[in-house]
Formats: sequence, C-alpha cells, structure tokens
Amino acid sequence: MPPLHFAQRMDHVQPNAIGELLKFGADPELISFAGGYPDGTLFPTRQLNEVFQVAILERGAQSLQYTVSDGDPKLRNQLAARVTRLGTPCAVENLLILQGSQQGLDLVAKMLVDPGDIIVTESPTFLGALIAFNPCQPRYVGIAMDEHGMKTDELERQLKAGVRPKLLYTIPEFQNPSGVTMTAERRAHLLALAKTYDFTILEDTAYRELRYSGEAPPTLKSMDSEGRVIMLGSFSKILAPGLRLGWAVATAEVIGRLGLLKLAADTQCSTLNMAAASLFMERHDLDGHVQVLRAAYLRKKELMLDMVRRHFPQEVRCTDPDGGLFTWLTFPRGFDTARFLREQALGKAKVAFVPGAGFFPQQEEANHARFNFSGQPDEMIIKGMAALGALAKEQMAHP
Repeated sequence: MPPLHFAQRMDHVQPNAIGELLKFGADPELISFAGGYPDGTLFPTRQLNEVFQVAILERGAQSLQYTVSDGDPKLRNQLAARVTRLGTPCAVENLLILQGSQQGLDLVAKMLVDPGDIIVTESPTFLGALIAFNPCQPRYVGIAMDEHGMKTDELERQLKAGVRPKLLYTIPEFQNPSGVTMTAERRAHLLALAKTYDFTILEDTAYRELRYSGEAPPTLKSMDSEGRVIMLGSFSKILAPGLRLGWAVATAEVIGRLGLLKLAADTQCSTLNMAAASLFMERHDLDGHVQVLRAAYLRKKELMLDMVRRHFPQEVRCTDPDGGLFTWLTFPRGFDTARFLREQALGKAKVAFVPGAGFFPQQEEANHARFNFSGQPDEMIIKGMAALGALAKEQMAHP
C-alpha cells in the first residue's frame, strides 16, 4: 500500500498525555490521580436508569430518531433557563448543545483561528485545549498566573508590545490544572483589554458549579456587553461524563456558525442522551445532586492536601482550590516530575499523576504535577499519596 500524503495539519496532531491518562484510569493495579475523573460512585445511576427507560420504552419513536443539529429543543430551553438562573442571561437562540465541552474547543478554533493566528492562554493551561487548537496551527502566547488567576497586567504589557491575539482561552474557576480562580477585578480588566485590542474570549466553565467555599465571581459572559465572550459548559462534572453532553453560550450569529460546523462534524449529539438529560432535569433535583458532589469533593480535597503536608517534602507546595477537581504541586526547580513518574511512581508506588510540562503552551516547566482528588476513594488517596510522598522524599534526598 503506498504511503498516504497527510495534510500539513497532521504534523500538529501527535500522541499526547490525554491518551496515557485514559490508560492509567483503566489499569486496576494503579492508583490513578491522573485523569479529570469525577467520583463514579456518586453518579445518580438509579435516576439515570429510570429516565433512560422512559426515553426508550415510552418515547422511543422520538428519542431514538434524528433531531436538529443545534440540540434537542426542550433540553436547549431547560439549559438556557438554568444558565440564566445561575447568573448568565441566556436565550434559547444563544445556546448550542455540544458533544461535551471539548467539542466546543474544537469548533471555536475552527471558526476563528487561521494558521499563524495567536491564541493567548493561561500558563499552564488545559492540555485538552491545546490538543483541540493545535490542528489549526496557531501560535501561542502563555500568560503566567498567580493565586488570583491570569496576570492581566502581564497580558496588557504583551498587548502594548504588539501581540495581537485572535482568541484568548481561559478557565476562570478552579483552573485546570492549577485549581486557581480569577478574581472579579481581573475579569473586568480582561474584558476591557478584549474591547481595546479586539479579540474574542473563550470562557470554559466546566468546573464552575463545583465551588466548595467563597463567593463566586460573575462569569465573563455575564459581564460581556459586546458579544466578545463564548462560554462553554458541561454535564460531565455535574452529572456524568459518559453522556458526552456540553453546551456553548454566545450571540445568535456565533451559535449559528458553530451549529454549521457541528453539522459538518457529527450531525448532532445523541438524541437518546439528550432526551435522558432533559428528563433528568425535569424529574430530579440536579442542584441537589451538585450539592452532594461539592461536599464529597471538599472532603477529598482536604484529605489529599493533608496527605501532601504530612508525607511530602516540605519544599513541595500545592494549591488549595475553592472548588473543582485538581490541585497543582510544585517541586523545587530541577526536579523532573515526568522522570519521577516514569522511574519511581509507576513501578514502586503503583501511583499515576500528570507531569506538568505538557500544560505549558510555550516554555515547559518540568517541576510541576497535576493531581486529581475526586476520582479515588479516601483509602486510595491515603495509600497512594503516602507512598508517593515517601518516594519523593527519597528522591530529593538522593537525587
């Protein structure tokens, strides 16, 4: 068979850590803190079983049929009302149902980004976003973060120096991977910069509802008076990731264009899954379920951070997020977390995590790691973090 002549964009589609994370999560011998897994024991399986039965047995003629590319009309109305109630005004024509919010990253990049265009991200940023953006062949500018989120003063300096982004991507709440939340003041500054320098903001709110403490700043979309913000949301962290359902909120024009790209990509999301999600929202208490998740994940976060403080070297620092699924560990400079994972953690402790280097869009930093605290039971958090901390102490004492 003669070799295929791949498109140039395939040079930017390479094996990546996401595939490895899924392998870690599927290995029963490993204690994996790698993937962004919610706690599977908290999935509302009884209620989901009920609504799927109704969708198939009572409404199968509709639930198993094709539907419109924008998404099931009833679910769109329900989500628009819910997004509005949670503080971001949204009409049904401003909402598109997606194959998870990951599809939104892909479609927005296809809609806006030409080869060579600049995408600004936080540094570090969500690895899955870089994977979605890379086929569009952008140039990246990473903006450093502190405990208050993206340093918008640094962004302003870059813009004044001549950087002209087409798109800025941010996870303002409980950022993946750092766990940090952007302050209201920086959100306002970011929007002012977008207006002055004419770029679009892609706001990823996948973790927003998983807040354990503190006041929630307004979404960027709710502060947006010019239609510059496209907001993504997801059922993956608040209901079940296997449904593969998310949504985009934007102007009607943007939603229409994203809908055309979605039609080309996959025609529509699963009619059955949309029907089940709609029935769940109609018959069950989604807000009450989210409250259960918040309490469970707060306990798990506090347990993991306690294990870091007790078992890891004192030089290792970790973020203490007000919500979400992740903490970000920073080791002393010179410590290579990818090498530590490969040579120590996987074999000796049977523990997996995500080395931090791949989360940086430009200059990689090897001394960080992302840990997910939501996906493992308490006893595995205790066992895995204690074993890993002991290895880290040994490694740092005898490098």
